[in-house]
Amino acid sequence: MRGTRLAGGLLAAGAAAAATACGPAAEHATGRTPVAAVVSKQPSETLSPLFTKALPNVKGKTFTSAIVAFPPNARAMPHRHGSAFVYAYVLEGTVRSRLAGEPVRTYHQGQNWSEQPGAHHLLTENTSRTAPAKLLVVFVADTGAKLKVDDPKS
Repeated sequence: MRGTRLAGGLLAAGAAAAATACGPAAEHATGRTPVAAVVSKQPSETLSPLFTKALPNVKGKTFTSAIVAFPPNARAMPHRHGSAFVYAYVLEGTVRSRLAGEPVRTYHQGQNWSEQPGAHHLLTENTSRTAPAKLLVVFVADTGAKLKVDDPKS
């Protein structure tokens, strides 16, 4: 019983110290923003290549397929795919997308779209806050070229 009270007292003291250390006085004294005040970053997508093969009948071009996974509420940075022709197929979930000069479109499982070489992808996001989304993406790109180039951060 005594050990439980002692542990509970230490836990309470630690919580009080942490709360005090994260207050405005702590920020002023240390010059650092308290950890509790840091805003979490929105999740992003991950690209996992499945297959890459140089096209034997198109010199200098490579075929690449990949799975692009979007955790709940994830959004990709605005980007381009260089000179690649892109085909995307929704395997799971719902994805909202917008290319420059086009309206926002929403794609559900089983739907697809393509992007012309040089297209500027302004928006790609998972519309769900609770369920993941997943795409099968195919690139026909210049051999050795980066498949995705994010816009510079402004």
